[in-house]
Amino acid sequence: MKTWDVIVIGGGIIGLSLSIELRKKGTSVLVVERGAPAREASYAAGGMLVDCLFETPAALQPLATASASMYPEFAHELEVESGMKVDLRDQGTIVFPSTTHTSHPALREAALPGLVKELEPALAESNRPAFYLKERSVDPRGVAAAALQAAKRRGVDLSSGNEVAAIDVSDNRVSGVITNKTSFHASKVINCAGAWSGQIAPHAFPTRPVKGQMLCLASPSRNLLKHVIRSPEIYLIPRSDGRILVGTTVEEAGFDKRTDVATIQRFHRSAMAMVPELRNARILGDWAGLRPGTPDALPILGATATPGYYVATGHFRDGILLAPVTAKVMADVITETNCKYDLTPFSPDRFPK
Repeated sequence: MKTWDVIVIGGGIIGLSLSIELRKKGTSVLVVERGAPAREASYAAGGMLVDCLFETPAALQPLATASASMYPEFAHELEVESGMKVDLRDQGTIVFPSTTHTSHPALREAALPGLVKELEPALAESNRPAFYLKERSVDPRGVAAAALQAAKRRGVDLSSGNEVAAIDVSDNRVSGVITNKTSFHASKVINCAGAWSGQIAPHAFPTRPVKGQMLCLASPSRNLLKHVIRSPEIYLIPRSDGRILVGTTVEEAGFDKRTDVATIQRFHRSAMAMVPELRNARILGDWAGLRPGTPDALPILGATATPGYYVATGHFRDGILLAPVTAKVMADVITETNCKYDLTPFSPDRFPK
């Protein structure tokens, strides 16, 4: 009977990044994914690596800042090990904030008086205050695909199409997982199942799916936009191959991943209003993804009350950003290595039973 040191439930960017980090420590790893690896929230995300004080919860800021600084090395390593591109861009972000945020201290030194059209000539004329942030963006599909390939090359075992129903517990500690098809054996298990994390017995983590819809356009010219553009109405996220992503919504819609025609049309109108040349852009497609939300909008990270069972979920809109630091801290926790970050705010025990 084959056994592993660790079973990772969930083959998204969090689970795959963690599996790679665990392999670096010499740990044998099996990733069990209910569908196809790298195809859920990671595949549908926009890829903005938002590390900004007026948008990031204060308790999450240390991890967000650390993970943002880790991204160049993280992306480079994935590209080298996978032979694939992840399209990490560092041109920054132009923000047109809501009126409630224009006076935020984090934005005072980032104001762009009269410089917006110089930075982005394709933007429509606007009298709204604008700010420049030194943020990166990445192609989540590229990152997830590269992480999947890198995990395979590092010797991570993968089982797709297996939905974990429960954690197998023997003598009051983890002994593996029970799926809809079979069972797998390990002395440690970590739940990285995203929006589905709370459905796995015996712990009902309070995660829920939060839908985000997205539109993808083919820019009429490859360098039409250099920066990510964020406004209260829409986000515009350019890719190096000329695609521009337009999004995104935050919807409480259960596990419904259907797109809504009216929402996609609103995205398209808002994009053309912000960048008039996008009237000439082809529509490449639209989709929706399910982010794992939690009651306090913070991730759930750490050991559970069941010995050998851990959790890393609830990253909401920051799963792509937080992948490097989550992989590092959770690999340290699982292998009982000293963790340099205080994970108390993210403890699974913080929620009432």
